[in-house]
Amino acid sequence: MKKIIYPAIPLYTLYSILSTAPLAHAVCPVCTIAVAGGLGLSRYFGIDDLISGLWVGGLIISSAFWAADWLHKRKAGLKLRFLNIAFSVVFFLLTIVPLYFAQIIGHPFNTIWGLDKLVAGTLFGIVIFLFALFLDAKVRQINGKQLFIYQKVVFPVVSLAIMSLIFYFALPK
Repeated sequence: MKKIIYPAIPLYTLYSILSTAPLAHAVCPVCTIAVAGGLGLSRYFGIDDLISGLWVGGLIISSAFWAADWLHKRKAGLKLRFLNIAFSVVFFLLTIVPLYFAQIIGHPFNTIWGLDKLVAGTLFGIVIFLFALFLDAKVRQINGKQLFIYQKVVFPVVSLAIMSLIFYFALPK
């Protein structure tokens, strides 16, 4: 069986490495690279597309927020919330559309709940990653500081890992 090389992995990894500008701290570079590494490993080991999609969704949001923060700090004159939404939509489309035309998504037997597994996983990954960022901000607000070093990295990555385990063990193969 021929392995399919996931086209978004090299692009996002290259983007993550090249975009390590010290001013962009919306989602830190370590978190983005950790998510990219998790995605690369899941595809390499043949993990289900639903689980890989979780990491794709996390990577989309991480990269989108990072790019939005970078542009916002360059005094683009646009609100950060608008940039976050705009970049998230653009990065989602830049990921899903090429996957569709490469026929990686859209196979009728690779669906769950009526959606392609990779798309469903991506949507879940986006929600989980956003929830983890919200949870991190709430913990910082309640305590007035972070609980531990790299909390902003740990919350999203651990959230995606936990959801990956839930999907792996709870869903039928």
